[in-house]
Amino acid sequence: MGLGKAKLQSVLAHLERGDWQAAHDIVQKDEDSPLACWAHGIVHIMEGDLPNARYWYGQAKRTFPAKPSAPAEISALAAALGEK
Repeated sequence: MGLGKAKLQSVLAHLERGDWQAAHDIVQKDEDSPLACWAHGIVHIMEGDLPNARYWYGQAKRTFPAKPSAPAEISALAAALGEK
């Protein structure tokens, strides 16, 4: 079962605070939802593990950014969740 909107909002809050470990604990439980996979990719951008981030972007069916920027991706995720 995929993460619900409340869980994804929690992931977003962790990402916005820079707490990628807490966000990772949540997103790793959902390997099917494109939004969760995208968030998982953002986690790995923040961690500095770009090969892993690319994998999760692929799972999310998203193009990996040429110049990965965690703040820009977090803002885009927030917009996708209707938070901004």
